[in-house]
Amino acid sequence: MIERTMREKMQYLSTKYPFVLVTGPRQSGKSTLVRHTFPEYAYVSLEESDNRSYAEEDPRGFISEYPDKTIIDEVQRVPKLLSYLQTHTDLAGKNGMYILTGSQNFQLLSYVDQSLAGRVAVLTLLPFSHVEMRGGGILPQSIDEEIFNGCYPRLYDNDLSANDYYPSYIDTYVDRDVRTVKDIGHLSGFVKLIKLCAGRIGQLLNMSSLATECGVSIPTINSWISVLQSSYIIYLLQPDYRNFSKRLVKTPKMYFYDTGLACSLLEIKQASQVSTHYLRGGLFENMVINEFMKRSFNAGDRPSFTFWRDSNGNEVDLLMNEGEHVEAVEIKSGQTFGSDYFKNLKYWGGLSGEDKNHRRVVYGGSQHRNTSEGELVPWSML
Repeated sequence: MIERTMREKMQYLSTKYPFVLVTGPRQSGKSTLVRHTFPEYAYVSLEESDNRSYAEEDPRGFISEYPDKTIIDEVQRVPKLLSYLQTHTDLAGKNGMYILTGSQNFQLLSYVDQSLAGRVAVLTLLPFSHVEMRGGGILPQSIDEEIFNGCYPRLYDNDLSANDYYPSYIDTYVDRDVRTVKDIGHLSGFVKLIKLCAGRIGQLLNMSSLATECGVSIPTINSWISVLQSSYIIYLLQPDYRNFSKRLVKTPKMYFYDTGLACSLLEIKQASQVSTHYLRGGLFENMVINEFMKRSFNAGDRPSFTFWRDSNGNEVDLLMNEGEHVEAVEIKSGQTFGSDYFKNLKYWGGLSGEDKNHRRVVYGGSQHRNTSEGELVPWSML
């Protein structure tokens, strides 16, 4: 098993809260991680119909059978169970009683907020990080291979090809998760939206354009985008609103939680196609931002990330709020360092007051150096 960075944080939080909830995309490794981390705990999956019926029809009987030290998988399938669990743990007054997992962010967190507020630590597990794959000896040899393959554990556990894995993942996602989260009558239009989103990686979200191409209304597109977000297919990177006496872009940018899934939707069939694809720069940018997201989530933090762009086209790809300072990252897919790589960072630094110690460029080359304008970081050091 590949060691997951989040494991230590999860163990710690289980000593502080009655519940630890691990959420994230389907097949990101949640069940494997919690069972590996808490091998002495009982395990029950509410994905199985008999367990689900038991929890729905006799929640008190279910809890009497699993009164403590239990992993409950896909807990969002029986939301009313949470209020019974809350009463039970309040009476017991112990920490680490239940480890919960779920893969539908919006619904699950709304249930948790209603029933377990103040009693639960929430963690988000995304597919393998660059660091985890390197530590496990499964890191792809090139940037294009890493972008193409993506990071879902099953690919590496079962030696699956991306071409076999991702189409089935999307089919299962649409058939199971989408129908559960929302009643979408126009499924073909929804699938078309997912593919259109893949073609807009790293671009400003344009609801009107998507609505026109899908043949539905803007409110429908807005609703569908929310479904894609809540089920960990895409996320929106919000713009930074601090106005340094310039007009700022106020529209979010769109990214995928996994570049392998995006490549499949773009009908890229092999890693060698990535290098010449028109979206290669956007895919590389997506991969790098994902790594910073994973680093934050794996530490138990909520990413506070934005991007910055003014009306004159000056842009910084990623801003990360780190206490008193903001860390600025520019992302370049090229392998050869160019003198203009720090141009936007220098301009932004002049406006924000952040010095070179808080500015870096992540690029597709191999050299690591500290320059007079900031740090140059190769992709391999992510």
